Amino acid sequence: MTKVKFITDSACDLPESDAQAYGIKVLPIPITVDGRGYLERVDFNSHEFYDILKESQAVPTTAHITAITYLDEYEKAFAQGAQAIIVTTISSTGSSMFDAASLAKNMYFDEHPEKAESLEIFVVDSLNYTMSYGLPVIEAVKMVREGKTAKEAADYLTDYFTRVEILFTPFTLEYAKKSGRIGVAAAFVGEVLGLRPVISIIDGSMKIEDKVRGDKSVNPRIAELVKQRMDDRKAPYLLVRGSRDGVADELAKVLTKELGHPPVGIYYIGACIAINSGPEVVGVAYLGKKRR
Repeated sequence: MTKVKFITDSACDLPESDAQAYGIKVLPIPITVDGRGYLERVDFNSHEFYDILKESQAVPTTAHITAITYLDEYEKAFAQGAQAIIVTTISSTGSSMFDAASLAKNMYFDEHPEKAESLEIFVVDSLNYTMSYGLPVIEAVKMVREGKTAKEAADYLTDYFTRVEILFTPFTLEYAKKSGRIGVAAAFVGEVLGLRPVISIIDGSMKIEDKVRGDKSVNPRIAELVKQRMDDRKAPYLLVRGSRDGVADELAKVLTKELGHPPVGIYYIGACIAINSGPEVVGVAYLGKKRR
């Protein structure tokens, strides 16, 4: 069996227990809050960052993982006996990490042309965020452990990302307004009227699919849209949540009733997602129809 090293970044929100269990290297994304630099997952966990975010004076910013960092990881992986490396990155529409990982691949083989026959490197653009690309990385690891090749695992990831979609709702527009995702006027009107946007993420692009009035209308509308858009209602799906308790559990109950099976898990969003959505959020990732 080919020894494959899996690498991803911290915006995938993969729980540390899963990262360790499946041998996945999760590279921390640099984040600056009020002039102070942090590394996601190293200097704080998701719950701690929610508090940091609420107390921050300015909008926190993220930086990309550099090509040099990826190159160093490739060197380490080969030294540890890897015959293939699969890197899965946050969406290239919102970050340059896919470009950095790809550049590092070229740099590696430029420096070590003799290793082109003994090492394969696959760089996959998730075109998405949070556990919508964390979960399939776990599945790709399982494939390799069951005897599939690195190319088959990388192809699985590429195909998965042509179908995965996210629907989510932030319960306050404050952070979307600060980050520029929603205009100030629209955010003001939305807050005054108690409107909650239901937002999709498909191929890295965000779109407001609907607006509902009041928090209690969010879960039924998300569930309705999932039923309409899910290609196979028997396929696995997952939920994401933030600091607000109870909402994701209630959405899980609604979707379990509508789809006939529960989500594979409920996962906390990390810092990179919370900066734009805010810490109070609920969402679902599922497989829609293949787009390409």
